[in-house]
Amino acid sequence: MISRLETMCLMAGVDLPVRAIREQIASAIQVIVQQARLKDGSRKVINITEVSGIEGDMVVLNDIFVFEQTGVDQNGKIVGSLRPTGVRPRFIDKFETMGIYLPPTIFGSAGERLF
Repeated sequence: MISRLETMCLMAGVDLPVRAIREQIASAIQVIVQQARLKDGSRKVINITEVSGIEGDMVVLNDIFVFEQTGVDQNGKIVGSLRPTGVRPRFIDKFETMGIYLPPTIFGSAGERLF
């Protein structure tokens, strides 16, 4: 997603260095929710990722939740769930200042089932 945004900026004819584009992206986006079409044709959220900032010339990404396939049902549909990676995102502090509280266990430890 990050490289697609960079490419669109460059295609727009904006004369900015790639580093400046990456800095703008990293400061504007906090979370990426990635959905994909799976082999069975279904669409599922497969990653929820925090944009942590920029280090050097690279945008730093931390997966918060990842989809884990656990099997295929009798109809050939993929079975699985989002699992926390154990990473507590930095944006949670902003949630709490707005009065939004999530249970700390939601980010669990790697391998726990979310939903």
